[in-house]
Order: sequence, then C-alpha cells, then structure tokens
Amino acid sequence: MKTISAALAMIVCFASGGIENGPDRTLFNFATAQAVSQWRTVNDGVMGGRSDGRFKINSFKNLEFYGTLSLANNGGFASVRSGRANFNLEKGDSILIRVRGDGRSYTFNLYSASQSREMSFRKSFKTVRDEWVDVRLPLDQFVASYRGRRFPDRQLDPASISRLGIQLGDKKAGPFKLEMEWIKVAGPQAATADQG
Repeated sequence: MKTISAALAMIVCFASGGIENGPDRTLFNFATAQAVSQWRTVNDGVMGGRSDGRFKINSFKNLEFYGTLSLANNGGFASVRSGRANFNLEKGDSILIRVRGDGRSYTFNLYSASQSREMSFRKSFKTVRDEWVDVRLPLDQFVASYRGRRFPDRQLDPASISRLGIQLGDKKAGPFKLEMEWIKVAGPQAATADQG
C-alpha cells in the first residue's frame, strides 16, 4: 500500500539515520512526482556505447525504466540509480522488490560508500513478461563486480551501502521496459516466516 511518499521516506531516512523499523521497511515507493529527483540514469555512453536507458514516474505512480539496449561501440548496459542515503542494512537482510518486466533478466546493484564508484555488489533476477512478481534478493547472495569482472571473495558490508539501482546488461540488443512499484528490505525473521 502506497501511503508513504518516496520523498517522505527519504526525509525519515536522513532525520533518523535509518529506515523505520518493522518486518518490511520501505526504502522507496514512487507515489509523488518528487520521487523522480532521487534517481538518475547511467548508461554505457560513459564508455562510448549507444544504449539509451531512461526512466519516469508513470501514471500508476511506479518507476518505469525503459529504453533500447545497444551493443555498438563495445557498449551493452543501461542503468538507473538512486541518490545517496543511509539504508540501515544489516547482515541477514534481503532486498524486496515488486516489478513488472518484459521477460528479460536484470541485476539489482548495491553501491558502497567505502568502495570505488564503479564497484558494485550485484544480484540478478528474472522478470515475467507483463506480469507483476515479488522478488527477494538476500544480501548474502550479492557478488562484487567491477567493469564486468566478478570478485566473489570481496565481502559486502551492508552498513556501507549508500546507493542502489537496477541495470540491464544481458547482451541482447533491443527495447526493454521494467516497471517497479516499490523497494523494501526485510530481516532474516521475515525470510523464515516466508518459508513457513
């Protein structure tokens, strides 16, 4: 239920030094037009590529990440990233997202304030064409990545995460669209409850 605007969620985050406590804590929803100012695109044009990734808050108050992936000039990725915040992540947490996609595989990226700007921790997820799915991404399954190379021995420090985002880089040229209703975080107790 979208009762807290993204802007209010960020105010709560900065004012309290973290996100509100609870079984599922909302990191982002997109209920207000101001939510767009908290995100930006980063595409392969920074390396000479020609992919065109964009985003908007659509009429359903969801973040819509869309565009065309190009493999020209050794390109091949498009992404959308949040602004900086203290997400108050802890060991054992999972990222929860509700998305409607196009059948392609995307990656959810976590960016650490203590690492290089290009270093991220990634976990891929699949979408089902034109269907809403709830995705759980345990933090302990994210793998460090730098310029396409994986570093499985590098450990993720949840408390250091200051940005997050979604990237498409499946090496399949063509149009894409991913709609996201919200991003939440759940602790290990919620994961146990989910498993029955």
